[in-house]
Amino acid sequence: MTTWTNDELTRIEHADELQMAPLRRDGTPREPVPIWVVRDGDDLYVRSYRGSAGSWYRAARAGHAGHIRSGGVDKDVTFAEVTDPGINDRIDAAYRTKYGRYGAGYVDPMVASRNTTLKLVPHARS
Repeated sequence: MTTWTNDELTRIEHADELQMAPLRRDGTPREPVPIWVVRDGDDLYVRSYRGSAGSWYRAARAGHAGHIRSGGVDKDVTFAEVTDPGINDRIDAAYRTKYGRYGAGYVDPMVASRNTTLKLVPHARS
């Protein structure tokens, strides 16, 4: 595993969306889907708009690995589950700040889906 560079964090933070492709059981990537991403310190987080019923979320949780593209950054990642209420409170605020311009109809489901918060942990390609 590795860490995000400041450049990668900044580029992804300022992008509106992230292309998420969790890996299938056979190790091949699923078709990428656009999702929202937020930054908290030196970490990046995503949530499922559809809650635990979201297909990309179910795949990410089952395999814990995938690939992301955003802001010119192209990375393999591990998906780490987040249960810390303090982190989730900050992620709620980050979603409201970054995406508030889209209105409550979009932001509120993201905040309500806090049980689907996943941390994106980059790793070096082999």
